[in-house]
Amino acid sequence: MNGPLTTNDGVVFGCLCLILAFVFQSARSRHPYFRRFYGIVPPLLICYFAPSLLTSLGIYDPDQSQVYYVASRYLLPASLVLLTVSTDLKEILRLGPKAIIVFLAGTFGVVLGGPVSLYLMQWVWPDAVAGFGDDAVWRGMATVAGSWIGGGANQTAMKEVFEVNESMFSAMITVDVLVANVWMAFLLFGVPRAEKIDRWNGADASIIADLKEKLVLRQEGKERVPQVADLFLLMAVAFGVTAFAHFCADLIAPWITAHAPGLARFSLTSSFFWLVVIATSGGILLSMTRASQLESVGASKLGTVFLYVLIASIGMKMDVFAIFEHKGLFLMGMIWILIHGLVLFSVAWIVKAPFFLVAVGSQANIGGAASAPVVAGAFHPSLAPIGVLLAVLGYGVGTYAAYFCAQLMRVLSGG
Repeated sequence: MNGPLTTNDGVVFGCLCLILAFVFQSARSRHPYFRRFYGIVPPLLICYFAPSLLTSLGIYDPDQSQVYYVASRYLLPASLVLLTVSTDLKEILRLGPKAIIVFLAGTFGVVLGGPVSLYLMQWVWPDAVAGFGDDAVWRGMATVAGSWIGGGANQTAMKEVFEVNESMFSAMITVDVLVANVWMAFLLFGVPRAEKIDRWNGADASIIADLKEKLVLRQEGKERVPQVADLFLLMAVAFGVTAFAHFCADLIAPWITAHAPGLARFSLTSSFFWLVVIATSGGILLSMTRASQLESVGASKLGTVFLYVLIASIGMKMDVFAIFEHKGLFLMGMIWILIHGLVLFSVAWIVKAPFFLVAVGSQANIGGAASAPVVAGAFHPSLAPIGVLLAVLGYGVGTYAAYFCAQLMRVLSGG
């Protein structure tokens, strides 16, 4: 075909909803085939890869669709509000310094992994990392560093700061999404084995278990069947805070751009950065009020629905066959993520951190706000807010750390 089968976003959105419905229905099926399949393959991974298969088969073209834009600009901030509105900050703070230490270890692993993987590839496969000027691979790697430490806003900031051309940026997006999802699959594979991993590591996961139990009891004790009025209230809170976040972001980002353009390196000129931060902050502030009772009518459940629509729309942007065109870059990305994992697990072993903090701390870097709460929720839905809070920390340090990482790679490349 010369073009996609459809460019109608109504059809595209319907396809994504059908995929998500099938995954969730089959994942809870008692059929032996599905039980065996999902015992090996996490449902979350299918939510990413199934939409990508339709992209690769030419059913739709994500570049001609606005579904991802709508999901990232409206559903993502709304989901962050709903996931954080029931946050119990006092209980989460009981996790102690280990959560921050593991998160920062993951950040350091990304910063270290970039130049190390580039150096190894220059020695093993120099043609794969060749390029000068706008085509320099280190420039494209800077965008991956931004994505893997903060998220989309930080990635965009790196693209603008280092003037990455579109062809290089497209290749790096493929590497970013594919490698990140392979890594996430590895972490999700460890979720049902977390107790064994913690016993092997000698980690005390009792704090996580106690936190989960308290959050579950808090939710179950007040849970009731939502009425129409309750659902409209959830929508009003979620999209009301999202509207406020958009309004503020549209004022703050242009003002900083005009009066302090140097702050672009910290993503402070990105309206998307402010959108996410303000929406999350709004949810946390509301959690200190009576709005925290919205969890009793399914706030986190609706937030999870919004989040999975975003995940499916991210999966649209993947081209699973593109890996054959960028085998060298993919290999470099795998080396990079393995270094991140090595640093992360080494620090976790030293401080005896439970696997929950390892998985969520890693995804708060690599996946950001889109997948950190999902991975946290894979342990238990009540733990999703921890992923959100760590992901916001990633936004704060992402551009600075990615900028430093990019400078190391530039020096190593002789740029």
